Amino acid sequence: MPQRHSKNNNDLAFFTYEEKRKLGYGTQRERLGKDSIKPFDACCLCLKPLIGPLCCPKGHTFCKECILECLLYQKKDIKRKLAAHEVQKKQEKEEEEEKLILQKAKELDAFDQQNHGPVPQYHDRSGSQDKNGFHGANNVKVTSFEDEALRNMKAFWLPSATPEATVKVDVPSIHTVCPEGQEKLKLKSLFPISFTEETADQKSSKAVEKKSYMCPSCKSTITNTMSLVAVSTCGHVFCKKCYDKFLVKDKACLECSKPFRERNLVPLEKGGTGFAAHDERLEARYFKHLGSGSGLGLVKPAPKTY
Repeated sequence: MPQRHSKNNNDLAFFTYEEKRKLGYGTQRERLGKDSIKPFDACCLCLKPLIGPLCCPKGHTFCKECILECLLYQKKDIKRKLAAHEVQKKQEKEEEEEKLILQKAKELDAFDQQNHGPVPQYHDRSGSQDKNGFHGANNVKVTSFEDEALRNMKAFWLPSATPEATVKVDVPSIHTVCPEGQEKLKLKSLFPISFTEETADQKSSKAVEKKSYMCPSCKSTITNTMSLVAVSTCGHVFCKKCYDKFLVKDKACLECSKPFRERNLVPLEKGGTGFAAHDERLEARYFKHLGSGSGLGLVKPAPKTY
């Protein structure tokens, strides 16, 4: 049976579409499964079921121990960076003062050589001054300053004489941030949330082994496909349908009847970790581009994007 010429024409100076497809060139897409999506009742840090759940104003949920440990580590890191920055500022100030002292000493030495030295200073036509205070054949004389410079010369080809690059510490931010959303986060802005657990007679046969939660208003089982809203004043969690129908209009919690303002309603985020997607971003993309050659070894994968 004859083969298609368009798929087997390999005498061209460029890659055809079929050759690029066989090499894996371009953007490869794959739909994420259930195992790749973080559950709604999982911590954004440890990815385990929530224990003493706390929520940030942007709707990211954490275990109490995880988020407190994270904020404490951030505060210690900020303190360490501030100390390193202060040491760097002190060193820069000392170096600046040392440069000024050396500059003044050089000026005094030049003035003294000009007025009281045995040999006057000479300048050439371009205005450059003789380093050693001599001219003509005496220029080859090496002073003690140049000898010291030769001894301290930095030679990049010698491991022992390789100069070290100074690393400057930038001014660190003094604010702790949310590990998930990277916005400013304070401990007092976190509020506890509570999911309403289903009773034994309300649980379905599939959800016997695992804890299952329900909306306290409509009694529907909460799943990853549902959008959830938490009330920051009392911490109760409701589904989006009850939020649209009752919470926005009544301005009172349907579980404990505690009044709240509209700003106290916080939509909870689903998924959103570095290993999972959520909402409409359920497709993993993997882009590859070809190198200058034509072999598979020159195919360089780019980082994964979700």
